[in-house]
Amino acid sequence: MGIYLSSFILYSFYLLAAIYPKLPLATISLTSEQLGACCQARLVAQNNLDIPSSEIIELEFLPSDGWRNPQLLRTIDAHSGPVDVLTFTADSQFLISGGSHNDAHLKVWWLDSGKEIDSIRAHQTSVTAIALSPDEEILASVGNDTGVNLWDWKQGKYTRTFLDHSSNILSLAITPDSNTLVTGALDGIRLWDLKKQRPLYILNRFDHQTYALAIHPGGSILASGHKFGTIKLWNLKTGTLLGAIPAHTGAANQAPGRSTRSVSVLAYTPDGSILVSGSYDRTIKVWNQITGRLAYPPLRGHTGRVEAIAINPNGEILASASRDGVRLWNLQTGEL
Repeated sequence: MGIYLSSFILYSFYLLAAIYPKLPLATISLTSEQLGACCQARLVAQNNLDIPSSEIIELEFLPSDGWRNPQLLRTIDAHSGPVDVLTFTADSQFLISGGSHNDAHLKVWWLDSGKEIDSIRAHQTSVTAIALSPDEEILASVGNDTGVNLWDWKQGKYTRTFLDHSSNILSLAITPDSNTLVTGALDGIRLWDLKKQRPLYILNRFDHQTYALAIHPGGSILASGHKFGTIKLWNLKTGTLLGAIPAHTGAANQAPGRSTRSVSVLAYTPDGSILVSGSYDRTIKVWNQITGRLAYPPLRGHTGRVEAIAINPNGEILASASRDGVRLWNLQTGEL
């Protein structure tokens, strides 16, 4: 009940602020107890108002420690085999999942009830990556083949397939303006026009086996993660290489044709100041985009390769997943 009450209070607060944009901050006051356990806020005093500082809430809310004790909300029996990919819609009402091991279905779940809304046989054997455009017009999916399938998200209908890659596609990314799709594969990186649904250009070819992609929130820079542990930064407007980071190192006695240092996942914080990389070498690294250096020593603890990462919209909490489960990290300090 405390969480719902807190949400109602916060919603009412923002509603009043929208109606009365010039209303002094301190005239809309909440006590820290009223906020409940869902969040914390910084208490400030205004010298020109006769209101106790303990009852004044600043607009800037600080992260709660609730993430340290996560609670299971619901379990969804979604697929007959491992679930390889997940993504939320922007309004957080729906979850999209992709199956593997001969369950190559895309399924849509209503989060309020956990009920299945739709199911589509998307690929031949599995779904290995999905990306929903920010405007929620197009859903792109790839599997263990060389095709990129495009779906009309609102209608739930197939629109077309891009077949220009010649090897497995391992990653997808869509620009913030929803205009461009980027695909990363063992044969390089390609860009596609989502509005006209046609190829744009090839960023690089076979000497750039690409395992992971992330687009800077500004929309003009692409980060790509490669087989032998390198992260490359590209200017998407010109197609030029901006630089490379020797991000991850691997074992010297690895088997031929394999790499234990491949960059498996990449993600930017919402403000674009931090780039996070995860690797087959079981480590996670946090890169300061201003200095180009590590923010702190690598995050360690996973017993297998890092399969997925996600950053909280506040930019302060990182979730990482491997075969040993999910770990939550404080991005500001690197603490588990």
